[in-house]
Amino acid sequence: MKVFYHEDFLQCYAADSAAASGRIEAVVREIEKSVTFIEAIPAPEEDIAAVHTRPHIAAVRRDGVYEIAALAAGAAIQAAEAGLREPCFALIRPPGHHASAAGAWGFCYFNNVAIALEKLRREGLIKQAFVLDFDLHFGDGTVNIFQGKDYVSIHNPVSNDRRIYLKEVKNRLFGEEADIIAVCAGFDNHQEDWGGLLSTADYRTMGQWVNEAAAKCGGGAFALLEGGYNH
Repeated sequence: MKVFYHEDFLQCYAADSAAASGRIEAVVREIEKSVTFIEAIPAPEEDIAAVHTRPHIAAVRRDGVYEIAALAAGAAIQAAEAGLREPCFALIRPPGHHASAAGAWGFCYFNNVAIALEKLRREGLIKQAFVLDFDLHFGDGTVNIFQGKDYVSIHNPVSNDRRIYLKEVKNRLFGEEADIIAVCAGFDNHQEDWGGLLSTADYRTMGQWVNEAAAKCGGGAFALLEGGYNH
């Protein structure tokens, strides 16, 4: 599997949980022997501006995090493009699903998945997309950006019952028709993280369902890192 990544993601770019030292290192140690790392490249500003307002982009620059946020968005674009051919992952930070067009919160700056999907759509590579956001926290920024755009459907599972949660995810995945499935992969609902609900096996199962659902549609799939704080 290809994983889009850059060593700059190791830096502590802000004083928040998503930027904490050791978070990305723990992931790299776990997967490095079984994946192929592809170096991430920054998203061009025009791709970011296709989703975010100029004042918001300027605010991110003033905060001193534009370069790392653009790098994360760029890796998401690379993963989306590659995902049309094979399942892949963007190991990135800062996360993005709390970033709306004109503002952001929750450790986010630019909405990585929205920037990636909008680029695919503009270039005529997809007509329909489905976003599965299984992060513990509701991806309000993604919903805000795609509200009124009928080419994207989004599902944020919310049940506190593990069996109901998984059933809900499976039903939505196999009930969608999409050219690409994008997964906002936040692992903070793990049994050993903030949410305390899902097992490692449950995440593997959801990953298998994503691949199967994409194959059913004859489409692609990619995922990108959102939350998850237990190193």
